[in-house]
Amino acid sequence: MNLFVTLYIVNFFRTLIIIAIVYFAIRLFTRYVLPMILENKIKDMQQKMQEQQKQQRRTGNQEGEVTIEYDQKRNNIRNRDEGEYVDFEEVE
Repeated sequence: MNLFVTLYIVNFFRTLIIIAIVYFAIRLFTRYVLPMILENKIKDMQQKMQEQQKQQRRTGNQEGEVTIEYDQKRNNIRNRDEGEYVDFEEVE
């Protein structure tokens, strides 16, 4: 009986120690590592946005201006004389 009580107490303290270690590990991760990761991601996103803005300035397109770019590969597949196929329903 005494052995079971001792084992129970040892396992209880072992469980408490494991819970404390996990708690402090999560706390350290969220306090130090997570902000560094988020900071790097935010910097990457800012760089991408700046590159897009520079590229947009180089092309001369203003915000709100619409440009249509045709895909040459797709246009070459279809014959120019055929026209477009339009699906319709008959109305009685």
